[in-house]
Amino acid sequence: MNFDYTEEQDMLRKMVRSFVDKEIIPYMQEWDVNGQFDPIIIDRLGKLNLMGVCIPEKYGGSGMDYNSLAIVCEELERGDTAFRTAVSVHTGLNSLTILQWGTEEQKLKYLVPQAKGEKIGAFGLTEPGAGSDVAALTTTAVKDGDDYIINGSKTWISLCDIADHFLVFAYTDKTKKHHGISAFIVERTTPGFSSRAIKGKLGIRSGNTGELFFDQVRVPKENLLGKEGEGFKIAMSALDNGRFTVAAGAVGLIMASIEESVKYCHERKTFGKDIGKHQLVQQMIANMEAGLQMSRLLVYRAGELKNQGKRNTRETSLAKWQACDFANKAADDAVQIHGAYGYSSEYPVERFLRNSKAPVIYEGTREIHTIMQAEYVLGFRNDKPLNQPLPAWPFEQNKDMVNS
Repeated sequence: MNFDYTEEQDMLRKMVRSFVDKEIIPYMQEWDVNGQFDPIIIDRLGKLNLMGVCIPEKYGGSGMDYNSLAIVCEELERGDTAFRTAVSVHTGLNSLTILQWGTEEQKLKYLVPQAKGEKIGAFGLTEPGAGSDVAALTTTAVKDGDDYIINGSKTWISLCDIADHFLVFAYTDKTKKHHGISAFIVERTTPGFSSRAIKGKLGIRSGNTGELFFDQVRVPKENLLGKEGEGFKIAMSALDNGRFTVAAGAVGLIMASIEESVKYCHERKTFGKDIGKHQLVQQMIANMEAGLQMSRLLVYRAGELKNQGKRNTRETSLAKWQACDFANKAADDAVQIHGAYGYSSEYPVERFLRNSKAPVIYEGTREIHTIMQAEYVLGFRNDKPLNQPLPAWPFEQNKDMVNS
């Protein structure tokens, strides 16, 4: 095992960090207070070739490996969870799913402009009554000649008002339960489609999150992703990629919590010395560092399995569960270290704490991942290789995307 970054990965980290320091962090508190999501940031990420980091060059991406995507997510969440979420949904949940399951025509039509950042993709699985229990979804897709007619709604959808394309999951045959769910690519401009943002969130306030509505939305059969009845399998494979990016983002939130806490430890004095000299403060800093290193190892382990084209549901689940829990604890400790100031928006740590809660819930709650890991150990769960595996890296001859 080699734990060193490649020269390309090191350059990538420096580039994204510089972008975050200049384009996100100086404005983040204001954006958070105003609940403002600035789409220009997504446009700039596209111009930096960061919206298709691990998409093959033949489909408009940078052709880098999956751990390079993790590095991008770490650094973006160090700025704010909202922008990491955008890349998670666009690349992890949508683009990689089209890469894995799409026809050549679908890849050329949808994946190429998404990888280039010219179009934005999102993911529509969750419904008001269907979260962890995917089979409870009520959205339907009824065959009508050469089309499908979709009716229903989705909720808690990131990029709801911004995305151009949505991966939408609906029942084509309710009698078959999980095996009756199918996946569709739906364009925003399709008649009968609408979206509405959700306000009043605890955290990720600058993220665009909301509801999707489908009223007799007619989608051509060419937009069926995979085969009828493969939707549940497709959704679960998508979550393997989405959860990977969420876990990587959690590493970035731990980094941010450490950076702000260390800075404050050298500024604030109590009882005649830097607060960093107090052992209980040191204990919190040490726990953050331990969480950072353990989380990153779990993420990169899952990433290496992705690089090899191997199924990684178990490893990605563990990384997502642990990294998000560590991030939540690190943000909580960062607020504690800042004392009363940690409770104020004068410092960013209160935003870190609010943002850290959502990843513990979405893309598989802490409780779901706990059950999954127990079932693996007990032998109740045994994943089979997917009949449509994620493409292994390297895809093809890479370009130096950092200098392009």
